[in-house]
Amino acid sequence: MSPRSRMGELEQAVLDALWELDTSRGASGREVHERLGDRDLAYTTVMTVLDRLVGKDVVVRERDGRAFRYAPRLTRAAMTAELMREALEGTGADRDQALVSFVGEASAEDLAALRRALAEMD
Repeated sequence: MSPRSRMGELEQAVLDALWELDTSRGASGREVHERLGDRDLAYTTVMTVLDRLVGKDVVVRERDGRAFRYAPRLTRAAMTAELMREALEGTGADRDQALVSFVGEASAEDLAALRRALAEMD
């Protein structure tokens, strides 16, 4: 299992904050901390989580003067697709049944999106 599929709740919240902020230039640790203000977290806690996400290759870090800016390595959609692929790879011989179960429980909107995606691939 990859580190991305083993993210904790706080790591996910920090990553969500990065996606919600303007990440075209990245976000500072202070900006992420402010975005998570309703959680009553210490600034150092947010910085520790950002460092862990960098270590897991989920977030990239770039120096900006004396500080760093952080950005998700992938878009939310791309990361979701990667996690889905990882889960599917772990099914082994049950891959077909896993796909059938997934589609069988999908909403009408999800099924329509799948149909559109498959049609675009043809």
